Formats: sequence, structure tokens, C-alpha cells
Amino acid sequence: MDLGIRGRTAIVCGGSRGLGLACATHLAGEGVNLLIVARDKQALETAARQLRDDFNVEVDTVAADVSSEEGRNIILSACPSPDILVNNGGGPPAGDFRTFKREDWMAAIDTNMISAIELIRRTIDSMIAAKFGRIVNITSAAMRVPLTMLPLSNAARGGLTAMVSGLAPTCAADNVTINNLLPGPFDTDRLTVTIRAAARQAGISEAQMRSQRLNSNPARRAGRPDELGAMCAFLCSQWGGYITGQNILMDGGANPTTF
Repeated sequence: MDLGIRGRTAIVCGGSRGLGLACATHLAGEGVNLLIVARDKQALETAARQLRDDFNVEVDTVAADVSSEEGRNIILSACPSPDILVNNGGGPPAGDFRTFKREDWMAAIDTNMISAIELIRRTIDSMIAAKFGRIVNITSAAMRVPLTMLPLSNAARGGLTAMVSGLAPTCAADNVTINNLLPGPFDTDRLTVTIRAAARQAGISEAQMRSQRLNSNPARRAGRPDELGAMCAFLCSQWGGYITGQNILMDGGANPTTF
């Protein structure tokens, strides 16, 4: 299937590894030129070289902290009017909500809510003017079924989810869509971190907790990052214009719901 986005330009946050890199890879495979963003300059450059070699597209990099206004200014100076925006912030730490202080909550909100809202705010009008725009926010399956050990994530991503629900209908007529991807357990560094925290809380080994987690999933495995990357690319395609304001759960069937 031709996704019809060859020659478009995308900003992909967290694009040096994991789910962000998977999204960048699938977009590059469709001929999309990229600005990939992360804090680790070396990892960014490694990813960019591979993407250029594999897909012969333009790939620029910005090493910046998307949770800061300074970082966002640098990103948007490099690419002020993207056709596609993929928001993806690293998950905050797991733990008992009683142990977190105000600065922990504010850091989570800056990274997982405000950063995405600000990038949307500063790019959406150019998308509306161009009559094409695709915004995908990578959030969490915990938006459907909140996890007790992820209170910081639940709160920050919940705020973004509610904001998107109100905003998405206002730009649908201009062929600008905004959707959220809700990954469950995917084979990334984040999964390792959450399993480690859960194992510590349960008093068992990481290997035991991983086995419990994945064997309890109907798919009996973790998701592959490229599976989410492919879904992201489809939502960004010419065929995704009638899908907006949605929370698309990708969790192997762990949280079946009617609605």
C-alpha cells in the first residue's frame, strides 16, 4: 500500500531508539524526510546514518530536551512547519505516589504533557493552512487501565489525552488529525524498567516478573517496536484522514474493552 506521504517532513521525538526510532524507520520507509530528536547526540547520529543509508531520505538531528522551552525552540528552529509530528517522551519513574514530591510531578507533566501540547500549539496552524497534518502522541496503555505503580505517568499522560479529545475535532475539516497510540508491553528499555520496579515491589527476580507479565498477556509476548511504528505510519498516511481523536490500544489483547 502506498501511504501517499513521500516527500513529507516529520518531527519524531525520542527518535534515536525504541518506539520513536521504530516510527521514524517506518516513516522513512515511506519516503518521509525526518528531523529526529533526543537528548543523546551519539545515539541520534547513529540512528540518522542508518536511516539515510537504508531509505535515502533526508534525516536531520537535534539533540535537545523536549521538556524545556529552550529545547523546543531549537527543534522548531530546525523544522518550523512539519507535516507530521510524533510526540514521544520518556516515561517517568515508577513508584508509590506517596514517595513523590512536587518536583517529581512537575517533571512528569513537563515531559509527558506540556512538551507535546506546546509542540502541537506551535505547529498546528501551519498544518491547517496547508490542509494536511498528522499528529501522533505515543502515550500508554495505562490510559485505558491505569497502573498503580505509574502514578506520574497516569497523571501526565491523562492530561494530554483529555486535551487531545477536545482539540482533535476542531481541525478535522482541515485534514489535520491528532491521535494517541497506547502501547502496552513492548520490547524496549521502558519495559525493562517497569518490570524491574514491579519485581522489586513483589520481592521476586526480574526474570520471574518478566515471565509472569508476558505469559499473562493473551499474545504471550511483548510487542515488537516495528509493529507500533507501522501503525504510526498508517495514521500519518493519506488514508488516515478520517481517524482522529482516537486512543488506539496496542497491548496484545491484555485489556479487552467494548468501547
